[in-house]
Amino acid sequence: MAGLYLHIPFCKQACHYCDFHFSTQQDGKGKMVEALCQELLLQKEYLEGEFIETIYFGGGTPSLLSCHELEKLLKSIRANHHVEAKEMTLEANPDDLTTENLLRLKELGINRLSIGIQSFDDHILRFLNRPHTSQDAIKGYDQARKTGFANLSLDLIYAVPGQPHEAWKKNIERAIALMPEHISAYSLTIEEKTVFGNRQKKGKFLAEKDEVAATQMEMLIDLLGGAGYEHYEISNFCKPGFHSKHNSSYWQQKKYLGIGPSAHSYNGTSRQFNIPNNSLYIRSIEQGKVHFEKEVLSRANKINEYVLTTLRTAWGCNIDYLKNEFDHDLLQESTSVLHLFFANGLLEKRDQLLLLTPKGKLLADKIAAALFVNE
Repeated sequence: MAGLYLHIPFCKQACHYCDFHFSTQQDGKGKMVEALCQELLLQKEYLEGEFIETIYFGGGTPSLLSCHELEKLLKSIRANHHVEAKEMTLEANPDDLTTENLLRLKELGINRLSIGIQSFDDHILRFLNRPHTSQDAIKGYDQARKTGFANLSLDLIYAVPGQPHEAWKKNIERAIALMPEHISAYSLTIEEKTVFGNRQKKGKFLAEKDEVAATQMEMLIDLLGGAGYEHYEISNFCKPGFHSKHNSSYWQQKKYLGIGPSAHSYNGTSRQFNIPNNSLYIRSIEQGKVHFEKEVLSRANKINEYVLTTLRTAWGCNIDYLKNEFDHDLLQESTSVLHLFFANGLLEKRDQLLLLTPKGKLLADKIAAALFVNE
């Protein structure tokens, strides 16, 4: 079973922190939808006949598509691929969630919404340049509930400069009070080609200290844990049984096909990355080809990706899997490093699984990198 991701590269406005590929010029939506449908045909054989169990509309802002455009894409998906979708997610801005649209989305089979709230503080929302208010956020969420959506995820951002810990705590508590099935929370990172990145270069912006980000992450883990949410991946929390099936497929090395400009695909042996340019993407598709870069994965690539992704999850890194699949004895090859991590309370071993401790989750990427193998 595999996943399908469709990148919808349009937004109302540019959030100051976002470096994902998107355009605020929406006049090309029609041509883009046609190109996405055509790529679904061109990539028909990529998954080698595997059934698609999850479909994810990401972006950008997929909720900017009309229901007619979404219907067209779904028809193309079903016409060109084997679909047994248990989970169909649409990323949405809360101000796009009208009753009419929500009812139509349900009719189309969308059964999960990932709502980009980011904050319940209007000052923070303006600072991030989000296109909605806190009132919009609550109204959109409530509308989704009233129209029968039973699997809702909220996105939040922490470590925002100038946001006190108490204000962050209130954000978490407001999210908990809404009782979503899933919450994703990300530390604000300053990317080079963003408004915040440009301001930082000019000395007009100062990112929050790592210590503040760590404290706010610990607050998040404690409060959500106390409210019954499982911390199943570094940035993701869910009520029992409501983990994101689609995103989990990335962390569990399942195959997936990415459609659209900048979308990534993985088939077990290689990764490919579509060109991150709307006009060049459309032009190449109109010429009957997909413009992408391809990376054939070496043994070291596969080992390192497995360690990096699995350590981030509650399911952990399986030592036996590394031995059987790659002939890599992690305990033997990284004895001294692992001993240090165990001694410092950053990692623990349960049977054949390596798992991050709560303290280790604050340093997940650094711990994984220390266990990487060289080419």
